[in-house]
Amino acid sequence: MTSLISSSPDGLLALEQRLAQDLAWLDLPAKAWVPPGTVNGQRLLDVAIVGAGMAGLAAAAALANMGMVARVFDSAPEGFEGPWATTARMETLRSPKQLVGPALGLASLTFRAWFEAQFGTVAWNDLDKIPRLQWMEYLRWYRRAMKVDVRNDHVVTNIVPHADYVELHMQTPSAKQYVYARRVVLATGRAGLGGASIPDFVQAVSRDRWAHSSDPLDYSTLRGRRVGVVGAGASAMDSAGTALEHGAARVDVLIRRSDIPRINKAKGAGNPGFIQGYVDLPDDWKWRIRHYINIQQVPPPRASVLRVSQHANAHFHLGSPVLRVIDQGRALRVETPRQAFELDFLILSTGFMIDWHSRPEYATIAPHLRVWADRYTPTEGVNDRELLDSPDLGPSFEFQEKREGDLPGLSRIHCFCYPATLTHGTVSGDIPAISDGAVRLSQGIASLLYGENIQEHYAQLLAFDEPEVFGDEWHVAG
Repeated sequence: MTSLISSSPDGLLALEQRLAQDLAWLDLPAKAWVPPGTVNGQRLLDVAIVGAGMAGLAAAAALANMGMVARVFDSAPEGFEGPWATTARMETLRSPKQLVGPALGLASLTFRAWFEAQFGTVAWNDLDKIPRLQWMEYLRWYRRAMKVDVRNDHVVTNIVPHADYVELHMQTPSAKQYVYARRVVLATGRAGLGGASIPDFVQAVSRDRWAHSSDPLDYSTLRGRRVGVVGAGASAMDSAGTALEHGAARVDVLIRRSDIPRINKAKGAGNPGFIQGYVDLPDDWKWRIRHYINIQQVPPPRASVLRVSQHANAHFHLGSPVLRVIDQGRALRVETPRQAFELDFLILSTGFMIDWHSRPEYATIAPHLRVWADRYTPTEGVNDRELLDSPDLGPSFEFQEKREGDLPGLSRIHCFCYPATLTHGTVSGDIPAISDGAVRLSQGIASLLYGENIQEHYAQLLAFDEPEVFGDEWHVAG
């Protein structure tokens, strides 16, 4: 690829000016229209968003364009929201570079526009995939360019719905804080409603002998050590490649299946009809599609596999599910049906699970959330735990009560993260359709906020008295 030297020092400034002009031509953002309110003497936000990663930024920008005031809260320090600059270990994104991501239909807000403004079209044409850390730089720019109001180092400790607002308890570096909002959006990523899926075979193993691929881990500590990686997906290959590049003596990739998945079935469903039409499908079709994609599994990117296999000390073991792990003190004995391995450290690339009770901030709402298992019995894939545990959401991504009336205000909380996939499709976390999801979310919330404040809006209609005709435009005949 061409060396990334900016061809125009003022290129990014010019792009920001173009973006401002595009927004002005489109008359965006709309004027604020939600009636003001207070709770306990504090301003009532239109929308509070938990999570300032890609989904949270896109949601905030879409809401602002529709005239709603959104404030975003994230536990990470500024510039390190989401996984890109922390726990993600891929060299490049897996998505094609031309996908527009969170641009919300604005050409000047795309990654391509941001990239070409700094490095030119030749560099864009030479670019294969987007470098991971460069994507993070783009999101930092997105936040600034769209003037998203983000409060960093804010940890949500409890979410308490009320009939007409939601109360957020937070811990900041200086003090506890309470925030009140008419609506709350959870834009909390892949593990947003739970956490890492940890197999039983490591439950008794000392925590300093293993890590999940999503854990913060200093890979330099693996230098000279024998490392096992459990899994065959993208995160497994990224973890194995990173360990090898940091000097691991040997890496054994332990793969349950007899072959590594070859075809990304989810990619086969990527068209506008699927993005817009999936949400309106009958339950049986939603389940059938998502279960099929789950059991087929998404293959790791070819480049990620080659990143591992180029090392002579990398070894792939197919048909090798882990049966048992024994901590022998100086080493781990990892047993599979084919052989046993003596390892110093184990990395689990075993995905994520929905587990409301593992997250203290969900303690109030967890007992009342309706999931698919509460109302749907599948005819196939009855043991698909991910789908059974998925929240059963409304048309605006809102949670619904398991038993109506038990927790008024629960539907004021909207799930705009990966577990929304069974209800809404892949519009709440992945790059390809994140703008579609953000627009769907913001349109839904706009409708809900208007309806619940209809008396105030009607009063404003009655009081509106801006004349357009003054009476001096004509003369009465005769």
